[in-house]
Amino acid sequence: MANMKSKVAFVCASCSSETSKWQGQCPSCGEWNTLKETVKAKPGKDRGIGGPSVVQKLGTVAGDNAGRLSVGISEFDRVVGGGLVSGSTLVLGGHPGAGKSTLLLQIGCQIASRRSVLYVAGEESLEQVADRGRRLHLPLGQIDAIAETDVTAIVRLISASKPALVIIDSIQVMFHPDIDSLPGSITQVRECAALLNRYAKQHSVTIIMVGHITKSEGLAGPMTLNHLVDVTMMLSSTDDTRYRILRSDKNRFGSTSELGVFAMTGTGMKEVPNPSAIFLSRSNAGMPGSIVTPIWEGSRALLVEIQALVDQSPLGNPRRVSLGIENVRTSMLLAVLHRQGGLAIHDQDVYTNVVGGIRVSETSVDLAVLLAITSSLQGKVIPSHVIAFGEVGLSGEVRPSPNGQDRIREAVKHGFRVAIVPAANAPREMGSDVQIVPVESLQQALDWMATL
Repeated sequence: MANMKSKVAFVCASCSSETSKWQGQCPSCGEWNTLKETVKAKPGKDRGIGGPSVVQKLGTVAGDNAGRLSVGISEFDRVVGGGLVSGSTLVLGGHPGAGKSTLLLQIGCQIASRRSVLYVAGEESLEQVADRGRRLHLPLGQIDAIAETDVTAIVRLISASKPALVIIDSIQVMFHPDIDSLPGSITQVRECAALLNRYAKQHSVTIIMVGHITKSEGLAGPMTLNHLVDVTMMLSSTDDTRYRILRSDKNRFGSTSELGVFAMTGTGMKEVPNPSAIFLSRSNAGMPGSIVTPIWEGSRALLVEIQALVDQSPLGNPRRVSLGIENVRTSMLLAVLHRQGGLAIHDQDVYTNVVGGIRVSETSVDLAVLLAITSSLQGKVIPSHVIAFGEVGLSGEVRPSPNGQDRIREAVKHGFRVAIVPAANAPREMGSDVQIVPVESLQQALDWMATL
């Protein structure tokens, strides 16, 4: 009987590796204080579902010709790649109060008018879920709901009702009765997610799970959770708490560069069809250190404001602080500005910020960042109708950015009349609505600044 007892192991919360004894440092990934005691499942328990797997020739496997299932919310469809894929598993994470449950309840009610939907409430009672739906004026008559946390009971219910979409709120409160550990533990989250993922693949059911996040704003639970699911998304708020940004960190069926923008209202999450309008805060248009740049997010251009503040530093090692832009890249651009532009800022504190809480990873903002820094350093105001974009190399050359003409068109729609762009992106004909200033080097852009 001794060999039938549950075994204790220590699992790393960062890399999911297992050791038999506790250690301060994980021997696999080197992280400290990440080993957590877990209890393995008792031997002999079958946690699988369905029958044995069958070996097939890949060429004989029929494809899924049903296409994607649109949720009826274009901003969500954009982020997931055009709609939900049958048999896929998705995780939606975010801070408490970000609106995860609200958004998924809206999605469930939208799809329930066309397909069968099951909403599994693990953290709330059905009365609480129904009250939220009534406050949001959602049509609740077609959506099925159950309050359950036993994942095996949920799978049996799914097998009986055969819904097209299952919403699990949330995966951290689910538990498997054959696992001797508390809900939310690494083992429970891993086993419950694995069971749901396998069932979704075998029976072509789409499952969306709500996930909690850690203090470092990563998805809570074992690292294997990210590998198991097909799509992971994060719902975060901007500096203006009315707006929410939905972005995918992993997407097996589409791009991870798409961005969805919502407004939190009294009747739920509303789509923002023109996100550029909320990211343009031009109340400081008459102040130096501000310029607008068009960034490319997935399949559309967004206009964001870049701010910079340069100030005399009282420290021997001046501060370099960047919000929304990589600190390393900002430091590199400052070196280029000194060497290629002749502007010495070695004794200045430099702060840069992307208004609206947007994180920018593409290099097309280089020129705008340098112009904003120069504007703040020299105290010159860049006119509010000017945009700039382009990658700046170490030798000071301004390289072209993809979709350059689309970026310019988006700016023209919002009333911008001057565009400082890489020479390779300069269109041959743009009409009289905009003045194109093509530049091949940083020095040419600084020469334009000197005319202000």
